[in-house]
Amino acid sequence: MSLFDQVSGDIITTMKAKDKVTLEALRNIKKVFIEAKTAPGANDTLDDAAALKILQKLAKQGTDSAALYNSQGRPDLAEAEQAQVAVIERYLPKQMDAAEIEVAVKEIIAATGASSIKDMGKVMGMASKQLAGRADGKTISDIVKRLLA
Repeated sequence: MSLFDQVSGDIITTMKAKDKVTLEALRNIKKVFIEAKTAPGANDTLDDAAALKILQKLAKQGTDSAALYNSQGRPDLAEAEQAQVAVIERYLPKQMDAAEIEVAVKEIIAATGASSIKDMGKVMGMASKQLAGRADGKTISDIVKRLLA
């Protein structure tokens, strides 16, 4: 079952459960999925890899918005954003912690033969592909910089 179909099915279940917060988040996800499916060149399809990228983007936007609301003294709005992010994260693969990312990056550095910060692009390219969806790009970048420095 594709992510699109899973979200569509969960909307029906959530409507029956009368969970307004989850329903709003799922409808937003589906709206963005439909926009991606109907975009020029999409051929009315949305594979799970593209859907995963969309979910990651939505989660990051929600987290950033919540941080902004908190900094501006609006905890009510921040709480609503965090609730939506929690729903989005149900559909994302389990995120790796810093120690797991570091182990993976060390393996990539050994495989590529990288020895200095000049090789960062080579390592980042491979790491971004291997850890896609399971680790944040900024976290990967920070670990690669630290290990190559």
